Amino acid sequence: MACGEGQTQRPRPSRGRGAGRVVLLLAAWLLGLCCRAAGERIRYAIPEELGRGSLVGPLARDLGLSPAELPARKLRVVSAAKKQLKYFSVSEESGELYVSERLDREEMCGEAASCSVSFEALVENPLNVFHVHVDIQDVNDNSPRFLQDTFQLEINELTSPGARFHLGAAEDPDVGSNSLQGYELEANKYFEVEVKESEDGSKFAELVLRRALDRESEQSVRLVLTALDGGDPPRSGTAQLCINVTDANDNPPVFAQDRYRVSLREDALPGSTVLNVSASDADAGTNARITYGFGKMPTKVLEKFLLDAETGIITLKEELDYEDTRAFILTVEARDGGGLTVHCKVEVEVLDVNDNAPEITILSVSSPVPEDAPAGTVVALLNVNDADSGENGDVRCELSGEAPLSLVASSGGSYKVLTGSALDREQASEHRVRVVARDRGSPSLWSSAELVLEVSDVNDNAPVFEEAAYSAYVSENNAAGAAVVRVVARDADAGANGRVSYWLAGGSAGAAPYVSVEARSGAVYAQRSFDYEQCREFTVAVRAQDGGAPARSSTATVRVFVLDRNDNAPRVLWPPAGTAGPEPSSSSSSSSSSSSSVAFEVVPRSAEAGYLVGKVVAVDADAGRNAWLSYELVQAAEPALFRVGLHSGEVRTARAVSERDAAKQRLVAVVKDHGQPALSATATLHVVLAESLQEALPELSERAAGADSPAELQFYLVLALALLSALFLLSVALAVLARLRRAGPPAVLRCLAAQRFSVPGAAFPADFCEGTLPYSYNLCVAPGRALPEPAWPPPPVPSLPAEELLAGEPCGERSPSPSAGPAQPPARPDAPQVCKPERYRSAPSPFFFPSLCSE
Repeated sequence: MACGEGQTQRPRPSRGRGAGRVVLLLAAWLLGLCCRAAGERIRYAIPEELGRGSLVGPLARDLGLSPAELPARKLRVVSAAKKQLKYFSVSEESGELYVSERLDREEMCGEAASCSVSFEALVENPLNVFHVHVDIQDVNDNSPRFLQDTFQLEINELTSPGARFHLGAAEDPDVGSNSLQGYELEANKYFEVEVKESEDGSKFAELVLRRALDRESEQSVRLVLTALDGGDPPRSGTAQLCINVTDANDNPPVFAQDRYRVSLREDALPGSTVLNVSASDADAGTNARITYGFGKMPTKVLEKFLLDAETGIITLKEELDYEDTRAFILTVEARDGGGLTVHCKVEVEVLDVNDNAPEITILSVSSPVPEDAPAGTVVALLNVNDADSGENGDVRCELSGEAPLSLVASSGGSYKVLTGSALDREQASEHRVRVVARDRGSPSLWSSAELVLEVSDVNDNAPVFEEAAYSAYVSENNAAGAAVVRVVARDADAGANGRVSYWLAGGSAGAAPYVSVEARSGAVYAQRSFDYEQCREFTVAVRAQDGGAPARSSTATVRVFVLDRNDNAPRVLWPPAGTAGPEPSSSSSSSSSSSSSVAFEVVPRSAEAGYLVGKVVAVDADAGRNAWLSYELVQAAEPALFRVGLHSGEVRTARAVSERDAAKQRLVAVVKDHGQPALSATATLHVVLAESLQEALPELSERAAGADSPAELQFYLVLALALLSALFLLSVALAVLARLRRAGPPAVLRCLAAQRFSVPGAAFPADFCEGTLPYSYNLCVAPGRALPEPAWPPPPVPSLPAEELLAGEPCGERSPSPSAGPAQPPARPDAPQVCKPERYRSAPSPFFFPSLCSE
């Protein structure tokens, strides 16, 4: 009898009462000594089907605990298998173990010969664990049951006496003497039943024919088959046998083997071939045609396998699980065309595959642990379990990580975590180790669980900055409140001792108004917008202090560098900007004007290519690429005459100056920096082409008298369009009138649309308007000069598109465009003008009158 079952034998009566007491005390002492030597394992045995609240045993007493110790020792039960804890509970007051849920041995252990539940009893103060083993004894609470209520058999009338017919086995979940013991058959004159026992110990029934059948006298036989168990009182189950007598088929099928054995790995894929059974029949024709099928088997087995009725090939239907079922017994039936059947057994052994990783359960953790705890202190209890078997379930456990902890194995897969050496809070505020459990399977599987052990400390560490000096780079024009840098100081202590706060502790002169520091995060923020041109760098000191008593602190330096942005456009120093035209100066050829004048440059007409006209001088307040300047000429009356240096800003002649070049030139240069985006400025340079300053003075003093104002130009343009529209309407009217009269128009009308003279009295040949030219020409003569003879135009140019004709400018009224440079000086009164063809913005009539005037 195991220790702790609470069963003791009474001492035999003796003659002396005192001797009996001595024997009783000696037995109790030996019993306690036996309990101590049992390796901390307690075993109980109870029958199944006990009601909830039934007493299992005095657990506290068997552990040597008195009722007074129970509140302090905190007795409780724990287990890695959570489902086993639902069956038992322990009383907090008495320490007795009770049943908390109905126990059904068949549900818990199935067909196993023995059934037990194991768990651990955990006692604290001091911490210890005991293993409890409860055996569940079988009770005859199940009756034998056939898999089917009716057995249909077809037996040929020529079947010889002694023939056997497999009826299968009844099921009885009970074990031992309560399980199935035998079969009985209703009394009859043809059959009797025999009990057979298979190699696995199960008993099945075979129907034996003792007398030949005669279909003519009796076509069917109905009998009752009874299955009996060995309980007290015994239980039984019945099934009906319906036997149909058929005509002659005297040779039943014969399997090649009565019993097949095959092994199958649990990771076999569905559809895999398990086995090919084969049977033969000595008959011929339809009586020899054999079909295969499964016999009566549990639904769980039929769901796992498929059998081909024609070939006898058994294939896997669903995945196997060794932990669920380790073996299957299949009943295969072969039936010939005459109805004779034969059965064989197929035993499928499921081979274990290492498909379950070890499971680690942390039962208890003592945290935090004071750093002065002695070595060997128990800080945690673990339990490791692997559902596999053999080497696949053999688990080794170890600690991974550098920590002053050790792992000691206990019984039943339990482990204790101990401190291996003294703890030091200043070296590690907590210890994180990983418990690794690895089995011996191939390939090996493993699992891990993290164990965190905290250590208490004192305030013996000052905050330490990550860097002694910080450098921050902030672009100018930043928003007020923008983050500059974040300083971080760490304190090895914990709690208030490690809580760090920050503030400014000084710095370079005037730096305090620039930034502020957030006390909790250490983030340094800008108090205002920075200007690179005013302040390029400054330094502040940040102090970090913990919350201990007394407090400890340290200081770090933060140096802030302001980065330049392209926020300043280039500024032109030369030539100076003015609001009026250039004024003459007698001091030099290049002079600067006052606020109401513009500087000019005098270039001799004999200047060759490369002559230095002037230099554009500009500066940029930015730095780096933002201050790199480049120069470009964007506007000039004669673009091919001048060029500007890309980086120097020097304006030089690109070719030699000719007499045809206008005396006054206006150059516009743009100065750009290399920022992103680039900023620019323009510079206007006035150039006078003259051999000397005295020759240039008249050009500078005269204004362009011949240049009409924009208002006058618009007026002349509207007037010309109105005249052209009227002329077009008159031409249309005359054409319509001529068609009505069916006669050609007069010659004067035919030439009316093409004869237009800008000077009264101009004479043209009589056939001037006859032809296909779309142009007529105006001869422009300067006032006061007469034409000695008619000036005929040059050969006509091709017709221009209407868009080009409409986009042109009237002759003599051309206004300077932004890209054409300064206006040309007016022509001398005694010189005729050469005028380009006149283009109008709108064309109300198909007649255009460009003017060509030549000297």
